[in-house]
Amino acid sequence: MENELTHFNEQGRAHMVDVTGKPVTHRTAVAAGEIRMAPETMQKIREGSMKKGDVLAVAQVAGIMAAKRNWELIPMCHPLPLTGVDIAFALSDDPCRVEIRATVTCLGETGVEMEALTAVSVAALTIYDMCKAVQRDMHIEKIRLLQKSGGKSGDYQAKE
Repeated sequence: MENELTHFNEQGRAHMVDVTGKPVTHRTAVAAGEIRMAPETMQKIREGSMKKGDVLAVAQVAGIMAAKRNWELIPMCHPLPLTGVDIAFALSDDPCRVEIRATVTCLGETGVEMEALTAVSVAALTIYDMCKAVQRDMHIEKIRLLQKSGGKSGDYQAKE
């Protein structure tokens, strides 16, 4: 792990790292998370009977939009020319949860880990928002980076 704090200038103040001299490489990041809920809430998602509409379709678009606009949300993140964003959902009944996985790619000078993590987070928040009239005690959990590739630091694979 690198000990150098790169997001601070000589005066100790925050700044956006200059990536001008870094080589453009293919970057990929995969993040995941989940939102736990009651069986009744899960049933409404499966049936498409939430009053606000198709929960997963809206959450998918929200996750993609979040990845694209990550640089506007997280200080010091660079605007990146993303070449792909995919949001996938898996529904589980034991325990009841929607698992969310985001894969983000680009050709760029810096990685897309934050874009993938933001996509998962906003997709989960969107699911919560669309279902909160039915259940307010849902839990958003386990948001994490699963893997990343490209760049000077090389590949990363989370240990399960």
